[in-house]
Amino acid sequence: MRRLRLLSALVGLFIMVAPPALGQTGANPGYLPADKQGFGTARSIESPVWFTLGRGGMTETFYPDLSTPASRRLDFVVTDGRAFVQRLSDVRVRTEQDRLSYRQIANGRGWTATVTYVTDPARASVMIDFELRSHRPLRGHVLYEPTLSAKGVDDQGKSVGDALVASDGTAASALVAEPPFFATSTGNLRNLQQTGQLKIDGVRDRNAVVILSYGDNEQNALTTARASAQQRFADVRRSYVEGWNDYLRGLKTPASAQRAIYETSVLVLAASEDKRNRGAFIASPSEPWAFGTNQEVSPTPGPYHLVWPRDLYQIATALIAAGDVAAANRTVDHIIGVQQPDGHFPQNNTVSGRPYWTSIQLDESALPIVLAWQLDRRDTKTVAMVRRAADFIIGYEQDGFSAPWSQQERWENQSGYSPGTIAATIAGLVCAADMVERSGDAATAQRYRSIADDWAARVESWTVTSNGPHSPQPYYLRLTKDGQPNQGTAYNPGDNYPGTVDQRTQVDPSFLELVRLGVKSPQDATIRNTIDVVDRVLGETTPVGQFWHRFTNDGFGERPDGGPWDIGKGRTYGRLWPIFAGERGEYELLAGKAHAAKVRLRAMAATANDSMMLPEQVWDREAPFGRRPGTPTTSATPLVWTHAQYVRLAWSIDAGKPVEQPGVVAERYLK
Repeated sequence: MRRLRLLSALVGLFIMVAPPALGQTGANPGYLPADKQGFGTARSIESPVWFTLGRGGMTETFYPDLSTPASRRLDFVVTDGRAFVQRLSDVRVRTEQDRLSYRQIANGRGWTATVTYVTDPARASVMIDFELRSHRPLRGHVLYEPTLSAKGVDDQGKSVGDALVASDGTAASALVAEPPFFATSTGNLRNLQQTGQLKIDGVRDRNAVVILSYGDNEQNALTTARASAQQRFADVRRSYVEGWNDYLRGLKTPASAQRAIYETSVLVLAASEDKRNRGAFIASPSEPWAFGTNQEVSPTPGPYHLVWPRDLYQIATALIAAGDVAAANRTVDHIIGVQQPDGHFPQNNTVSGRPYWTSIQLDESALPIVLAWQLDRRDTKTVAMVRRAADFIIGYEQDGFSAPWSQQERWENQSGYSPGTIAATIAGLVCAADMVERSGDAATAQRYRSIADDWAARVESWTVTSNGPHSPQPYYLRLTKDGQPNQGTAYNPGDNYPGTVDQRTQVDPSFLELVRLGVKSPQDATIRNTIDVVDRVLGETTPVGQFWHRFTNDGFGERPDGGPWDIGKGRTYGRLWPIFAGERGEYELLAGKAHAAKVRLRAMAATANDSMMLPEQVWDREAPFGRRPGTPTTSATPLVWTHAQYVRLAWSIDAGKPVEQPGVVAERYLK
């Protein structure tokens, strides 16, 4: 009878602390906020499980790959059974990080909890050490919400002895504790919810280890959990940390970087590679705003959990700089595997290679060529990939336009002639020419170079206005819809902007791709004038440094009050992007301003949160109440691209020039 009363109390406790429902029974609950305080996994491929942390407690885990969220949350609850019930996610929490092992310290009503997170390097298990300290006996509980196979709508759960298991026919989870749970309960509060009471009181018994394990069926998940439970947590954590230390010992460290931020950035890059599909690196382990909650906008899986050729290029060039050339080569192998029959690459794809969104972005077909050239890939498969991609770029036509016009440019919501996209296509064709010529095909190489030269000569006629409102001198536009930069062609920039804009009013920092990829000189008059325009129109100086918006009238960000971006739910505003500080720093190195580049690197580092995760965006001067400009917004954190840009700028400063710039392009156009 006592156990039945405890189970009843646990069900009541869960109802008291459960989050507001996001839908009807069986509806996908969506993801938790994207500004993660932690992202971790073991270095070993034997542990195909990843975890993320919110401001208190664990948020999404991933299994069996990085495109498949497997749970929504695992939270801890402390209660005296009478006067109060507090979740870690409801109280003040500080997060510390060491080699992707995290410690969260929470302070509640008369209690302190210290929670440490790692994964078992030998198994698909997340292991959590929970320590509760108080002056009077309290109770500790675990709340777990699975979303197996990225859905959660069909999960079934039950207690098996002192364990909690869940399954959906494709995957399964098992939740156990050491010492074993005192009581367990499973319920369906619109989605499967499981609870376990820990055998601790905060006074005499203060420690418990919670193990969340995965498998392809209930028995395998439970066997994995039992095996991890036999290990001492301290030994598992030591092995986890040493795995990442071994990885770092095989790499280099730049003199210019803040060591802790730099090493964390390298580890975030490495952790973002899928373990079953090597070479597949996702954009972020988070899903911001509507991408995490609105299935019409973002069916499962969400787009940030995917591989994007553009992001993959940024990640791979950073890995090359850091010394992990093997990982960079794996990205090329992945790219070869997902190339489409016509030669282009998917806008994005799952880690297993399945295309997700299908718009054509010419820079995403060109940058893999540049990457293959940078790695000096000469094998037959790579050269064939390069040739198919280059031929696709050259022959691309749509809506009455031909390349380098693109269905989508770098920011993925506009068609037209974009200087950033054109820079990538020119660099791609020049690199392709060099590679096919070395393979013995001089005629094709000459054709590629001839087209690249033509586009390089015409890029200003397509994208530079001489009668725009921002300057009496010519400047680059974000893009032109029609290749007529002195025409006031109108379009809606998207992302909840309420009307149309004159294309001559729209600018974007991406024109600097022309300099970084070696097509234009940093001293070019139009480049320098556009820098002045972009600084006035898009730049802001925050307490931690100068950053830029993506483009004029960007709406990809929060509402004025800080609420999440969603389609058709009111005006939203894109904030400031740290990656642009890195790109400006690379430009400044080429312009002979090494000190300025070092300032940019420090500004990027200053945007990190307590656990050194770098964000997609930081707040601008219009930050809502309680938020400070220059600090992370609720955008995707960590954004792997931001970490890659930090790594690459650090090495570029040490080298005195951008390490990414393809020499064969610069030699052709900057003689």
